[in-house]
Amino acid sequence: MTDPDGASTTPARRFGAPLVGLRLALSWLTVLPISGPADIDRSAAGRAMVATPLVGLLLGALMAAVAFAGSTIGLGMVVAGGLAVAAHALATRGMHIDGLADTADGLGSYGPPERARRIMLAGDCGPFGVAAIALVILIDAAAIARAVEVDLLPAIVAAAVIGRLTVVLICAAPFAPAAPTGFGALVAGTVSRPAAAAWVVIAAAAASVVIEGRWWQGPIVVVTVAAVVVAVARHAVRRTGGLSGDILGAAIEIGFVLAMIGLLIGS
Repeated sequence: MTDPDGASTTPARRFGAPLVGLRLALSWLTVLPISGPADIDRSAAGRAMVATPLVGLLLGALMAAVAFAGSTIGLGMVVAGGLAVAAHALATRGMHIDGLADTADGLGSYGPPERARRIMLAGDCGPFGVAAIALVILIDAAAIARAVEVDLLPAIVAAAVIGRLTVVLICAAPFAPAAPTGFGALVAGTVSRPAAAAWVVIAAAAASVVIEGRWWQGPIVVVTVAAVVVAVARHAVRRTGGLSGDILGAAIEIGFVLAMIGLLIGS
């Protein structure tokens, strides 16, 4: 398809290239009533993956605001932390926590990749998935409560960004998709390494101001969490036969909980 001057009109161009990534990421990863382009190709999907940390910025601010409001009206730190986790689940349709459960069940099967993928696609939640959800929600709520208690609300926002940074890095890695169609096939390998490296630098620089008096802690957390989660994703890709949306969802949840722990050390 071409526009009147004869230039090719790709989906990204028709939708507005500067905003296509963020709008598509928001439409995919949140409940916000934002529509993406009518035709989504791998180029548009890659832009959305690059914009994923910005979605984390928005969701992190939401969690911090809910936690602060809950503690301010006297609900207590633990309840406030739980409400923040609930707000995040509602704002993301529970997709990431579902991906964590499916990935845990698939990895816990100890079967060949074909069996692991069947388990991940089954739609139910097995014992490994239940355990993963329970542990992550418990630690998330407790960590958020601690961040409110020690007046470290920026850590919640930073952790949400770091969790989504892992998606950028995984989509920049040479992982093959688990299936020829589906979300994994749409986003695998769509992020350039320079874009991924730029986000690591940006996240590390921003994290350096989160903890007063320990500028180095934030960047260390960024690099460590990124390395650990990408390693976990590599293992999951090998065990399940390729990259899938479930693995990306699990990466976000694991990245967030590890980032919260790392940023709270010494608090």
